[in-house]
Parts: sequence; C-alpha cells; structure tokens
Amino acid sequence: MTFSLVARCPRTGMFGIAVASSSPAVAARCAHARAGVGAVASQNVTDPRLGPMALDLMAGGMTAAGAVAEIVRQARFVDYRQVLAVDRAGGTAIHSGPNSLGIWTQAQDENVASGGNLLANGDVPQAIVDGFLGATGHLGDRLIAAMRAGLAAGGEAGPIHSAGMKIVDKLDWPIADLRCDWTEDCPIEAVATAWQVYKPQIDAYVQRALDPRAAPSYGVPGDE
Repeated sequence: MTFSLVARCPRTGMFGIAVASSSPAVAARCAHARAGVGAVASQNVTDPRLGPMALDLMAGGMTAAGAVAEIVRQARFVDYRQVLAVDRAGGTAIHSGPNSLGIWTQAQDENVASGGNLLANGDVPQAIVDGFLGATGHLGDRLIAAMRAGLAAGGEAGPIHSAGMKIVDKLDWPIADLRCDWTEDCPIEAVATAWQVYKPQIDAYVQRALDPRAAPSYGVPGDE
C-alpha cells in the first residue's frame, strides 16, 4: 500500500525520506531519519519499531546493509516487512519480505533506495530512483521530483490518499516534516505545495530555536 524512497545528499550530508500510500497518515508510521546517521522506511505491513531500531544500529557503527541484515535476523514477522535504509556514507540496503503485498519491487543506487508494494507495475521504484538522481537543487526538491516520477510511472495500483516528507540536517529535530494525512486529491502535490511554502522559511525556524534574539519577524498580523 506504499511507495517510498530514502536518500542522502552527498553535498550537505542531509538525509530525507518521502512516502505515499493509499492508507491514512503513512508518514507517521513509516518515515524515520536521524541527523548524522541515516534514513529508514519501514513499510508494507508496517512495524514502526523497525525504523528506530535500524537508526540505532547505524548510530552504533553499522552500515545500512549491516543494520538491515540485523533487523532481518532479530525482528519478528520480517517476511511481511519492507525496510529501506541509507547510511552516512551513502550506502543503501533494502529488505522486501516474500509476503509483501501485491506487486512489490525495489531499486537502489548510491545515496538512494526505493521500494513499494501493491504497485501498479514493477517499474515504479526504479522510476523513483531515476527521478531522484536526475533532479537538482535542495534535497527536498529532489525527493518531491522522485515521488512525482514514481506516480507518473504508475504509483500504487489504486489511488493514494496520504504522503509525507521528512528531512534532517545537523540538528536533533527534523528541519522539515511535512505531511498530508488524508485527501481525495493528490497527497504528493499537497506535500509539494507545503514544501514550496516551507522551504524559504527553514533557516528562520532554525534560528528561532537556536537564538530567538536574532530571529526574523513572523510576518503575521500583530507581529511588530
């Protein structure tokens, strides 16, 4: 019921994940990222615990491949899970259990990995990877481009209703965590619209957290 990608920007060291699904609030369960460590998608018949587990393993020194292999060794019901990971060196790894739903496939390259289930066709993850590698600009722009490419290649077998994008940089919290938890329209475009609004304000929100004395005004009625 899901297609996604995890990615690293080799220029900035940022990590990001973008995901879409026919299910509600997909990003709340599937999207995991930690600054300086990596990004993980835990999907299909989702176990949200696998994302933090993989990030803890990578924070302890494992590669993405090592972390995913350890999850396969330790976790229960891994035949039902898809887990995608990218690490601080740009290494990627994917586990797709044989009980993944419908048409399920995966694709990966340096700095990016994509997977999906209940897909319209098996070409969607490779289209997502190609879309990411062919895009330019901020990591968020590249994540949106990749998800649009996956949707254009067919996306899910049925309509998607939720999507999300999370980006981490050097801080303990995400610099962007944008979601559309349910819509009858296109949730990827809803997230893309939110990104275009949020992107110019990222630095201001970081500044407000680190030192509000030097922060710009909010630009809303009543703010002077």
